[in-house]
Amino acid sequence: MDSMNRPVLCIQTVCLVILLGTESTQSEGAREGFQVYSGEASHFSVHYGKAAAMDTVKPAGYEGRYVQGFQFYLKHSEEHKAILGYVDKVLPGEFTRIGEGKSKMDVLGVGSGGGEMDAHILSILQSKLPATALTADIVEPSIHLTDNFKALVEKTPSLQKIPFSWHTVTCGEYEKQVKDKREIKRFDFIHMIQMLYYVDDYPGTIKFFHNLLKENSKLLIVHEAAGSGWDTLWKTYRKELCTKSISDYLSAGDIKVHLERLELQYDEHLIPNTLDITDCFTTGDEMGELLLDFMTEQDHFHQSLTPDLRASILDLLRNRCSTEKEGRILFDCSMSCLLVYS
Repeated sequence: MDSMNRPVLCIQTVCLVILLGTESTQSEGAREGFQVYSGEASHFSVHYGKAAAMDTVKPAGYEGRYVQGFQFYLKHSEEHKAILGYVDKVLPGEFTRIGEGKSKMDVLGVGSGGGEMDAHILSILQSKLPATALTADIVEPSIHLTDNFKALVEKTPSLQKIPFSWHTVTCGEYEKQVKDKREIKRFDFIHMIQMLYYVDDYPGTIKFFHNLLKENSKLLIVHEAAGSGWDTLWKTYRKELCTKSISDYLSAGDIKVHLERLELQYDEHLIPNTLDITDCFTTGDEMGELLLDFMTEQDHFHQSLTPDLRASILDLLRNRCSTEKEGRILFDCSMSCLLVYS
């Protein structure tokens, strides 16, 4: 989210921008923005909801153990912190360039979850461009998460200065609403953090939001990096794991292919990140089993999968998705940030 559900990460909500679900919502929001979708996935999400041609979003498994696993993942992987580090490093300069000569800047958050990432991005904008008027449009299908975002605005004086437009709809519904209008609002900055996991029409979704950019503007896409542990795990066992919230899995590498086919120029920034999964290899460890449930999107990893499949997945997690340091097994959960030019 920011988004929940990421392909497990599903990650993560998906339109989250799962990354960013709030603890009170049991989420992330946009795998980051990662966020929890009220039935839609952003996370992992993103994984932000899926729909044929962006029409609807498939329900995400954000209940019970999955939510617990997601919270555990966010806390121990520090994914949110990693994304914020990138945002703090790269966006100030980008905003200065984008805002040059403009008296107003319009921002669109897609799959914003509880709004933590959006709030941070808007604060950077206010800091770098104090004399520039801002507006913020938020697309987030979860009423619960949208209420959390509104509550965040109510207790943050700087955010209260910004006019917000709330769109409690899926990406597909938002697209339809926009196309039904005679006047289309365009934006100076659009962010989609951990929200493409559940979108069926990847190029269609990217093209639609890119077309909403003004001149000299940017679209930010944050997604799991190509070659990361998530990429290796979910593509190796695509058939066995892509059976619930997501029917397919793509990494930032796959998104780059779509960007290139659409002839869109972009810059890529890698966000290195790891998660200690040592406990996953200790039989009977409660946190380890909870994390395995989340990583594979199973209700109970050891009960849901056959012995041979469990053994194969554990071997892959240890030897192809992770590195070992001081006796700890560190899963590669790196992300890529794609800054797409208008």
